[in-house]
Amino acid sequence: QVQLVESGGGLVQAGGSLRLSCVVSGRTYFLGWFRQAPGKEREFVAAISRSGGRIYYADSVKGRFAISRDNAKNSVYLQMNSLKAEDTAVYYCAASKATGSYSFVPRAVYEYDYWGQGTQVTVSS
Repeated sequence: QVQLVESGGGLVQAGGSLRLSCVVSGRTYFLGWFRQAPGKEREFVAAISRSGGRIYYADSVKGRFAISRDNAKNSVYLQMNSLKAEDTAVYYCAASKATGSYSFVPRAVYEYDYWGQGTQVTVSS
């Protein structure tokens, strides 16, 4: 069983930065970040392979967010810069056992097997 615990959310002004952290218990392959705003479906933000060699971002955060992982600390991070009001959401850390071709990166909710409890990020405009 894999357990994930997020931290680092909070209230920040537009243009500011936040860093989310997620501690993961158990061996994992891909780790990802998703977010869900009120009244909207959960959406993919970013994902990273175990080696860090494969990373994928949603177009909406590309160039502003950066995902990284430290396997020695069993952790994955999401550095969020130039935050916008539309980034406001509950952010979830997730782990996937999915495998695929060399370039495969899971991006769908159903491709992730384990989820954290979420951390609120609020960006004030």
